Amino acid sequence: MKEYRNLTGSEISILEGNGCLCEDWNDVLVSWGEDTYTDRIVNVTFSGRIRLGSFDGNHSFPGGISLRNGVRNAFLHNVTVGDRVLIRKTGEYIANYEIGDDSLVDNVDVLAVEGETCFGNGVEVSVLNETGGREVVITDNLSAHAAYIMAMYRHRGNLHGKMSALAKAYAESKRSDMGRVGRNVQICNCGVITDVMIGDCARLSGAMSLHDGSINSNEADPVTVGSGVRAEHFIFSSGSRIESNAMLSRCFVGQACKLGHGYSASDSLFFSNCQGENGEACSIFAGPFTVTHHKSTLLIAGLFSFMNAGSGSNQSNHMYKLGPIHQGVLERGARTASDSYILWPSRVGPFSLVMGRHVTHSDTTNLPFSYLIEKNNTTFLAPGVNLRSVGTIRDAQKWPRRDARKDPVKLDCINYNLLSPFTIQKMFKGIKTLENLRYASGELSDVYSFHSTKISNSALKKGIAFYNIGIKKFLGNSLIKRLENLSEGASDADMQALLRPDTEIGQGPWVDVAGLIAPRSEVTRLMDDIEGGVVTDISEVNERFIQMHSKYYTYEWTWAFDKIKEYYGVDPAVMTREQAIEIIRDWMEAVVSLDRQVYEDARKEFSLSAMTGFGADGERFDKERDFQQVRGDFDDNPFVKETLAHIERKTKLGDEMIARLTV
Repeated sequence: MKEYRNLTGSEISILEGNGCLCEDWNDVLVSWGEDTYTDRIVNVTFSGRIRLGSFDGNHSFPGGISLRNGVRNAFLHNVTVGDRVLIRKTGEYIANYEIGDDSLVDNVDVLAVEGETCFGNGVEVSVLNETGGREVVITDNLSAHAAYIMAMYRHRGNLHGKMSALAKAYAESKRSDMGRVGRNVQICNCGVITDVMIGDCARLSGAMSLHDGSINSNEADPVTVGSGVRAEHFIFSSGSRIESNAMLSRCFVGQACKLGHGYSASDSLFFSNCQGENGEACSIFAGPFTVTHHKSTLLIAGLFSFMNAGSGSNQSNHMYKLGPIHQGVLERGARTASDSYILWPSRVGPFSLVMGRHVTHSDTTNLPFSYLIEKNNTTFLAPGVNLRSVGTIRDAQKWPRRDARKDPVKLDCINYNLLSPFTIQKMFKGIKTLENLRYASGELSDVYSFHSTKISNSALKKGIAFYNIGIKKFLGNSLIKRLENLSEGASDADMQALLRPDTEIGQGPWVDVAGLIAPRSEVTRLMDDIEGGVVTDISEVNERFIQMHSKYYTYEWTWAFDKIKEYYGVDPAVMTREQAIEIIRDWMEAVVSLDRQVYEDARKEFSLSAMTGFGADGERFDKERDFQQVRGDFDDNPFVKETLAHIERKTKLGDEMIARLTV
């Protein structure tokens, strides 16, 4: 603990000579030796309880300017100032704050705590339904998964109340009438900041107005709040950047998120690595990697993750009857093309692409990797076709690389797998759905109707084929991964021992809990424990999700073990090596077939039509040369080369595994 002392009479005289004022100098205590820093305190008004640290050193500014630490031209009320701090030019005052070592507070109108506050913790955010009913209580340690069960499982009567109570208990633990500015913080040229907790190494520059929030910055991953930002009732997580006139009200901003260029949001949650620029959000649940860049884009009353919104994308959450009560879901990886429109309520399956204006309430949750295309106010569905899209594969590759979180404590558990029990179970259901449609309407039908959509005969057949390819690829991947330590010359019994699941957990349906993929049984068990009082702290909820995430591949194999038996009619418990070889050959064929289709899809980006606008004022040869200079050669494209290398690697892996299994 730092030791403080009263000012001496001579120090008080010097301070008063420097233009300083205080009704009772006994309330001002300092931690430095006599007469050490009095020359660094000029034109300051003190009131209430004041504690001052040492003022060694200088602070540097752009342009090569260096200013001595100290307090100048300021009004401090109930303030504790750490060591090596520079405070100057407070437009009005700083009140009820502790300011950490090495910090800078320069040209700020107001920095104050106005009474007891929880600093944004405990605020209720009305996601998905503007009129209420799915409120999420935000806290510093809110994860996407905890928010998901709080918002989406309202059919479990006691769960929301229990989760809200845990969150509010955490919020109460943060209640205080004193704020904190952490170590090595810079707050420059800002307007009014009230009831805001500011973590270590935060950078606030030019913010207009901040009220009732927490800026959870730390040394590993600082937070930046830039010019023109206005925010109230908020939490900013580590590594986030809120800049360029962003306006937020009742929002949680997750780790490594970026919001700026005039982006506005109300009653919305943004989790890890989301980006929002230019447009608007209202009552959205933005799971990890939700991205929107365009001024004309409105996201409203929707659940998203791994989503990219095209320019002009918007949704409608009311039909001018009972108001804005409708909601919608774009499951993980779904995307919207430019000028797309969806009338809520609707649900779009994983990794699907929405093009055009959709005014019917479709539900394609069990037809993943689809195109939803509007023609003459009718939604046409092409199931499974997005599996072969170069854009889908590119997205899956880029998400892990774009995880910008540097904080060692990661709030969200993110599963990046394109194929998982969550998506493959939908392919199983998709095949059954499409086969039932064909049986019910007849194989010679030109068009089939499904949940307010139309599916052409050829699209239905291709959809079944795509889903079979996806299933074979996933099950083969799981089998090969399980057998990677099988030695050459091993017997059927040796192989069967390796294939035996490590746990029964993983059987049955799986769910995507806002970025985390897990067996529904485990999520249900957690919710049971919350309702039953076994889980008594919000941090325990996060820990349970971390445990699920860490055991994903163990649980995945339990699920795949059962599905191999269902799909191939082969029980892995008594599988022979010859049967395993057949599954691996199926896998090789599926992988190569899909990669070849992706390769051909990529080739379209280098077709003559793609060269339109290139080679200005020239002939075809100039167009091709210009295109090559700008976009490169098809065969040298990094993605194309990686696709061919992937075919080679997987073919080699399959051949090696078959050789190892050959009797």
